[in-house]
Amino acid sequence: MTKNGKSIILGGVAVLSWATVATAFKIALMHLSVFCMLLIATVTSFVFYTVIMVVEKKWTKLRALPKDIVVKTALLGILNPVVYYLVLFQAYDLLPAQMAQPLNYAWPIFLLVLLAVFNHDKIPVKKYIGMLISVCGVVCISLGGGGVEGHVSVSGVLLALFSAVLWAAYWMLNNRLSRQVDATMALFLEFFAGSVVLGVIGCFIGVEIDSLEGLLSGIYIGLFEMGIPFLTFGMALRITTNPALINQMCYLSPFLSLFLIAMVLGETIALGTCVGLVLIVIGLIYNQYFVKDHREVEVANESNIGG
Repeated sequence: MTKNGKSIILGGVAVLSWATVATAFKIALMHLSVFCMLLIATVTSFVFYTVIMVVEKKWTKLRALPKDIVVKTALLGILNPVVYYLVLFQAYDLLPAQMAQPLNYAWPIFLLVLLAVFNHDKIPVKKYIGMLISVCGVVCISLGGGGVEGHVSVSGVLLALFSAVLWAAYWMLNNRLSRQVDATMALFLEFFAGSVVLGVIGCFIGVEIDSLEGLLSGIYIGLFEMGIPFLTFGMALRITTNPALINQMCYLSPFLSLFLIAMVLGETIALGTCVGLVLIVIGLIYNQYFVKDHREVEVANESNIGG
């Protein structure tokens, strides 16, 4: 098999993994609290990245990292996974999966704004067109994605959008460290710190896991949202001669996710959700491929697009 063929398979594993997690979130929340769900998933991911560190023999490189880089990277673990996923999972607890998933997917819109504010990167005028299209999609989902419930949790919508802001902030901060620390080591440090923080919190508030279904769903999220797809997608980008193709595969994920939400969770997918998601994706594709600027955003879309 050619390298490009392998990269498509690896990218496909990542896309399919991300497509399943919105459904997995809702299933897990039937059996677990938001905190317990996050604790299990984070510890699972930490164990996963520990195994990868052993397999790739990166302990020597980790010990060689400057202490300030280790501390800064570990501190990012407070943002992701702790704060980001607490907000995201709470949004899923309040909203139908068909709403929470595409609202979170709009994070590149906020990334543009954050880059403009903190990096003093001027937003090209043409990019406002793509942003406007995506924002219209967000509005469609927020107003018309209530589905059979007939009402929308305003708190849930705000939390889903805030999770998108948090992921954009995480990407921006993580990108600043990416030239100084290997991606696997960074994720290991972040999930180690996240596990410690959540473990300490759990000692004070208590942890209640009373069903095998809850435990298994939490482990699934740790592997297929926070672990395996990061690894396979990164490998796909490293070996392919056509990274744009691998990047474009990510846009299949939210649509496959809606299919699974309907089939597994039984949610009736609202017209507002479909129209809104299409508009969000059109806006993101327009800004990435039709406006020649802000290469950071193109790289951003090559990373996790969010749960």
